[in-house]
Amino acid sequence: MGRLARIAGDFGEITILRSRKGGSQIYMQGEGLQSHADSAGVSLSYYIHALYGLVMQTRARDVLMIGCGGGTLGTMLARVGRNVTIVDIDPVSFALARSYFALPPAIKCAIGDGAAFLRRCRRSCDALVVDAFIGDKVPPHLRSETFFRVARARLRPRGYILVNVLLANDRDPTADGIAAAMTKAGLTVQLLDTPGDVDRNAIVVGSRGRPLERPSLLVVPRRDRKPIADALGEMRFRPWRRRGHPASALTLPRLTGL
Repeated sequence: MGRLARIAGDFGEITILRSRKGGSQIYMQGEGLQSHADSAGVSLSYYIHALYGLVMQTRARDVLMIGCGGGTLGTMLARVGRNVTIVDIDPVSFALARSYFALPPAIKCAIGDGAAFLRRCRRSCDALVVDAFIGDKVPPHLRSETFFRVARARLRPRGYILVNVLLANDRDPTADGIAAAMTKAGLTVQLLDTPGDVDRNAIVVGSRGRPLERPSLLVVPRRDRKPIADALGEMRFRPWRRRGHPASALTLPRLTGL
């Protein structure tokens, strides 16, 4: 790996790396991997392709994203004609996404906290994607019932909220807690996960529309096609656990939908 940039930001040191062999680029913040993309800006992370596949099913035209990193999901959506706005508390991320990850000029970038942006913005959207972390956790105020009530009010009829989370193992309650908060906020919930895996990504979907189906690989990257497609093929919608429900529920046969 060759280092392209190192910046001491307000939210941790950011390093941009490039693979000498494959030409892919990596966005690291501290020890955390924020983005990994091929030379054209297409993500090499399976969960970004999962988010992309889910958003494409919604037929959303206006997409609001909280959290930038390399901005790969926004880049992929903008290339197929979606109107994308990205909100991030760290202005450095936008400059790096444009310089190293091909973030298109047409994408609107807003600096600030995502929840505060939603509270003051009266513009509605078809889909809201939350992909923001402090370390390996979604900030508490971006996964609360209060946040999802505000977000629901900003959704157009049949709109969707998608939240990317990191799970340590099957006993990690993070995704289930977000599902509970969404349900209390009046949203219908689906939870896309890979039970049995450790240190994995899961996506919690809250909607005012029809249920979504499992995503497949729609944008083929210049490398790592098979492992990404295989990882997507392992993801399943599963029931979310209410508090006190045994973790062993995750070992039940996988479901194709709710």
